[in-house]
Amino acid sequence: MAMRSVLVAMLGVAIAGGSAIGARQYLLATPALSLNQPGEVTEMVQVVVATRDIPFGTAIQPQMLKAIAWPKAALPPGAVTNAAQLLPKQGGEPRRATRQISAGEIVLASKISGFGDKVTVVQNLSPGTRAMSIKVDAVTAVAGLLTPGDRVDIMLTQGRGDDMRAVTILQNIRIVGVDQKTDENREQADVAKTVTVEVTPEQGQALALAQKAGTLSLTLRTLDAGEDKPLAAMSLADILQSQTAPDEGEAPAAKATIKVRRAAGAVETVEIN
Repeated sequence: MAMRSVLVAMLGVAIAGGSAIGARQYLLATPALSLNQPGEVTEMVQVVVATRDIPFGTAIQPQMLKAIAWPKAALPPGAVTNAAQLLPKQGGEPRRATRQISAGEIVLASKISGFGDKVTVVQNLSPGTRAMSIKVDAVTAVAGLLTPGDRVDIMLTQGRGDDMRAVTILQNIRIVGVDQKTDENREQADVAKTVTVEVTPEQGQALALAQKAGTLSLTLRTLDAGEDKPLAAMSLADILQSQTAPDEGEAPAAKATIKVRRAAGAVETVEIN
C-alpha cells in the first residue's frame, strides 16, 4: 500500500513537471494576447528585463534576467526579446553592460557590449565625440558637487588687474567621468582633481587652448536649462564701471543755496559751489 502511494505521488509530480515545461514552450512560441475591452485585443511580445541593478561594466548572467509580456505597439527600439541573445555559449566570453541598467528596466541592445568586448568610457560616448580631461579643484568644480551625467558650462578666466576677463567658451557639456569614476547613477559626489567631459573634435581643440591660456571654471546647469545663446566676454573693468556709473534718469544732486539781502532791500538766492 505504501509503495503504491509513493508511485502515485511520483506520477503526479512527473505529470505536473511535464505540463509546466509544455506550457513554457507554448508561451515562448506563441504571442501573448491581452483583452483590454470587450472586442479589443492587444498583441503582446516577450521582452527581457533586469531582475536587479546591473552596474556599468558588469558581465551579464542568467540570474540577472527574466522575460515578461509587453505590448507589441509599445516596444521600445532595440529591446532584447530573447535572453539567449545576451548569454554566451558554454565557455564563451560574456557580454557586459555599457551603461547602468536598473532593476525592472527593459534591456536594450544599445546598453550591452559585444561578446568579450572590453567595456570602458568609450562605450558611454555619443557618436562622433571624444572624451577629454581637464584639471579642476574644489572651487572651479562646483565644490565637488559634480557627478557623471551632469551638464556644465565651461568658462575661461585670464589676465590681471583691470584687464582680467572671463568668457564662456563651451555650453551644455556632458560630464562622463569624475577622476576615474564613470557611473552616472553614483549619488556620492567627491572633490575631484580632474573631470572628463564629452566634446566634439572642434570643442576639444578649443578646450586644449583654453587650459593653457588661463583658469577654467565649471558651472552646473539645471535640468530645464533654456536654449544656449552666445555670451559676450566680461572684464573686471566692466564690473567696476557698472558699480560706479550713475543710474539713467537719476536726478542731479541738489545744490546748496543761501539768501542774500541787498542794500535796496531785495533778496537774492545765491548757489554755493
